[in-house]
Amino acid sequence: MSDLPRRAVTRSAKLAALPLGFASRTALGLGKRIGGKSAEIVAQEIQQRTAEQIFKVLGELKGGAMKLGQALSIFEAALPPEIVGPYRATLTKLQDSAPPLPVATVHSVLTEQLGDDWRDYFISFDDSPAAAASIGQVHQAVWHDGREVAVKIQYPGAGKALLSDFKQLSRVSKLFSVLFPGLDIQSVLAELRERLAEELDYMREAEAQHAFATEFAGDPDFLVPDVVAANEQILVTEWVNGTPLSRVITEGDGEQRDRAGLLLVRFLFCSPARVGMLHADPHPGNFRLTADGRLCALDFGAVSRLPDGYPPAFGRLTRLFNSGDMETVVEGLREEGFILPHIDIDADALRGFLAPYVEPTQVEEFTFSREWLQRQAATAADLRPTNVVRQLNLPPTYVLIHRVHAAGVGVLCQLGATARFRDEVIRWVPGFTDGDEQGTPVPALT
Repeated sequence: MSDLPRRAVTRSAKLAALPLGFASRTALGLGKRIGGKSAEIVAQEIQQRTAEQIFKVLGELKGGAMKLGQALSIFEAALPPEIVGPYRATLTKLQDSAPPLPVATVHSVLTEQLGDDWRDYFISFDDSPAAAASIGQVHQAVWHDGREVAVKIQYPGAGKALLSDFKQLSRVSKLFSVLFPGLDIQSVLAELRERLAEELDYMREAEAQHAFATEFAGDPDFLVPDVVAANEQILVTEWVNGTPLSRVITEGDGEQRDRAGLLLVRFLFCSPARVGMLHADPHPGNFRLTADGRLCALDFGAVSRLPDGYPPAFGRLTRLFNSGDMETVVEGLREEGFILPHIDIDADALRGFLAPYVEPTQVEEFTFSREWLQRQAATAADLRPTNVVRQLNLPPTYVLIHRVHAAGVGVLCQLGATARFRDEVIRWVPGFTDGDEQGTPVPALT
């Protein structure tokens, strides 16, 4: 629990230090300008030092600060690697593991939530967590009817600590305009705060997971474990054995990695049409490859609810970009809120930035790789205010969709997957096929 401080004062102090540091750097910058340094050089130095402090603090904190760091991942590409490198390493570590709760605390939570006779629910219960994350941890157990189950337990006080982060982050939001002039950070924070409240509600998560499990029951490509029991802070689901996607990345052969990549894309793109929701946390820890070759999806605490399916604007603007109509693309991005009214953007620079990310939709077969991703990041590593990445905004309705795209591309590059990804876009993303604003949802491919 040491990394999720129960003392809100400690967390607030770290976040509150951000504007103080910025003020001192601004004063120092003014002194340098008087001393003869150019305004552009001084501005760049202030931006770099501000970035160093922001990412250092965000990397040290879990919860709300970490969620903001994840949402801003696309904008990290606009900053030099020496600034965000340590932050990314810390964030990765936080995502992969967290200090487990003491056994006594686990038992205390189970007693509080299930009663003094909580052991009657289980034939056996493993006190050692099978997984730990930012707001809870998972234990393997055997339910009273003999089923193997996963028992997800929320950390005591997690909700209060995480929501407190967002209040403090709102107070220092002006700092982010120094790094990202085109970003409406207050809207991003408001959307993340609302989504975080949903992640803390295990009953809501149970509802989402059951909907996915019902839709994909018997599916030849996907497996979603169903919900066994739930309350606000305990979630019991079916246990699924399989090879973690992280192990497929490090040890899988080419065929396994290609299949995992294709199924991941298919799952993310087909879910809005089939379930009305998008799994919004696609990191390797949340997926398994089962012995029969299916992709198992876990952890539905973060979902983007899309009752009308995938936003047609995404597919339509991708299609228009591929046709070369950049004027309409820029207009469409303004309409969707990606470019704020006061921001003037260079269409050619925007084309250069977007081209690599649209590339997988232009060819019959595409290979994702770390080298490809590094080349795209290199084109954006520029602190000048005219950098296209720094001029873009993240509309609240796209916060989770962006999170999925950014994380998904990262996983595909780790897998080094080669597949016909364009086929999945054609089938599942409305608006991508010319004149098709509703999409053409069909049963999962086999």
